[in-house]
Amino acid sequence: MNTLSRTLLGAFVLAAVVDLGSLLAGADTGHLVAKPLLMPLLAAYAATRGAPRLLIAALLFGWGGDVFLLFDADWAFLVGMGSFALGHVCYLTLFGRRRTSPALGALYAVALVGTVVALWSDLPADLRIPVAGYSLLLTAMAYRASALGVLAGTGGALFLLSDTLIATGIADWPQLPAPDFWVMLTYIAAQYLLTAGAFQARYGARREGSTTS
Repeated sequence: MNTLSRTLLGAFVLAAVVDLGSLLAGADTGHLVAKPLLMPLLAAYAATRGAPRLLIAALLFGWGGDVFLLFDADWAFLVGMGSFALGHVCYLTLFGRRRTSPALGALYAVALVGTVVALWSDLPADLRIPVAGYSLLLTAMAYRASALGVLAGTGGALFLLSDTLIATGIADWPQLPAPDFWVMLTYIAAQYLLTAGAFQARYGARREGSTTS
């Protein structure tokens, strides 16, 4: 890893610490400043390491979602969810046709159906269909992420957890203390692990190819 990559990764970690600390402290200004910096810094870090364009695009669509979700309005929520959905499409395309566990797929399918059914009646009527469609895409991404290995698979699972926490908040279910902290903690970890998993799969495949050639 070169100096620029290390600097950008350090800046990403710093922004994450500021964001999470601000959420715990109830410092809205810190969150409003730090949150929009997270994905551009992670995308820039990934770019300096020769990341695939699809990975960078997925992170930048995540940035779009982050920014729109800062606005407390239904239209902004839908646009933000759409931006995240485009990011998941990028991830799914990046994962390609690598093999994944059918048993894990069955578990994710049960989780998807159970979550949507449980939340359905408590969601605002105009958000039910969009949330269900987004949940299907997100669950597919989380499942397919496991094709890249444990790091990316864990990242996909955490992304699903993060957005499920958001959905329970919209449904007005009981929340953990400092709910936004847990949403952002799982989200930040998810995006980093998906990025790290993509690099692991890419460079691991290169090393394997070089040892067998």
